[in-house]
Amino acid sequence: MEPTTSLTIGFVPSVTPGKWAGRWRERHPDVELKLVECDPGEQVSVLTDGKADVAFVRLPVPMDGLHVIPLYSERPVVVAAKDHFVALYEDEVPLADLDDETFLDVEGLGEAMAVEVAASGAGVAIMPMSLARLHHRRDAIHRPVSDTPETRIGVAWLSDNDSDLIQEFIGIVRGRTANSSRQPLAGSAANQKSAKDTGKSGRKPTSDPRRGGSGTSSSRKSRGPAGGKSQRPGSGRNGGRGRR
Repeated sequence: MEPTTSLTIGFVPSVTPGKWAGRWRERHPDVELKLVECDPGEQVSVLTDGKADVAFVRLPVPMDGLHVIPLYSERPVVVAAKDHFVALYEDEVPLADLDDETFLDVEGLGEAMAVEVAASGAGVAIMPMSLARLHHRRDAIHRPVSDTPETRIGVAWLSDNDSDLIQEFIGIVRGRTANSSRQPLAGSAANQKSAKDTGKSGRKPTSDPRRGGSGTSSSRKSRGPAGGKSQRPGSGRNGGRGRR
């Protein structure tokens, strides 16, 4: 059966949305989830252009017209040629020790090119560790660098595009379980099962017609074996399992 609707998730390089996508597909196999990688310069425009409904972005981003939830921090590292002196550090490199270095414009060059230029010995680049690992080269090294602010990854969506689908995905990202979902999606497999169990009247059947205010002796007589499922008789002096 073809999905009746879909949700598109954008993400910047080094972000791995697979765990959230997996949870979505377990809970809502009937709603197609599309994953689209985008360049850092497009992380907001994919939302405003309608190419994605939700995006995992590297903060900061312009906040106008967006809902943004920070998720986790990224440790900064310095990337340099393999024979650079920073290779001698076993742990963090103090930023002050790099005062005489040429710092590459990572945003202008792009992460992959910045790593390539740093590997040539023409300068050093500071970037999140996840990006350094993503673009790792055998002729380059990276070490954590101190006195440099961490970057953060967040999830963003348009303020005027706050649909149930988006809220369900945001809930998954924030760790909301299937049982704690605030608003089940219409058409989801779990919701269809619930509706089927409820019946045409929209009310869930009770196990004993004597429970609740509508259970009268006349209604009990109409529920004999010919009228549908037989009820399991109660036990005890009060004749009802649900009675307290």
